[in-house]
Amino acid sequence: MTHKPIKVVGIDPGLAGTGIAVVEGDARAVNRYSFGCVSTASTDSLAFRLDTIYTRISQFLSDQVPDLVVIEDIYSLDKYPGSGILLGKVSGVLLVAAFRAGARVEEIAVREAKKIICGNGNADKFQMERSVRHFLNHPETIRPFHASDALGLAITGYFRYRKNDHDRIS
Repeated sequence: MTHKPIKVVGIDPGLAGTGIAVVEGDARAVNRYSFGCVSTASTDSLAFRLDTIYTRISQFLSDQVPDLVVIEDIYSLDKYPGSGILLGKVSGVLLVAAFRAGARVEEIAVREAKKIICGNGNADKFQMERSVRHFLNHPETIRPFHASDALGLAITGYFRYRKNDHDRIS
């Protein structure tokens, strides 16, 4: 039985750096992947930074035409509520970009992705990066951490998509 190729984009929202990654596979294994980061300067206005993220992610999604886009669901720490509000703004433009690209979108909690990728929902960024690197057999350290987090989200989405696709076929 031949399997339809699957392409999943993972996005880790951040105002200074939004991680983005794509994984592709044939429902049995990931055979291609790439990763990077959309960076913005703190000296630019918030509106300009959000527009930069929206424009670059929109173009990326238009070029990639993924089956699924997985965006890290935002959370807010009681200590830093302002950070949660800023992440919410970034997440909002990412959701609109994915919607306008015609992609199926899922938000996944970071703890869920960490549990699936690392086996521990409380894993730190170093553990997540090592687990992603090990899974992909990637020879070098993946930086910035936003990129390895985005890869973890994409891999998590790949597993979900593959499972759901298999359930529909069976």
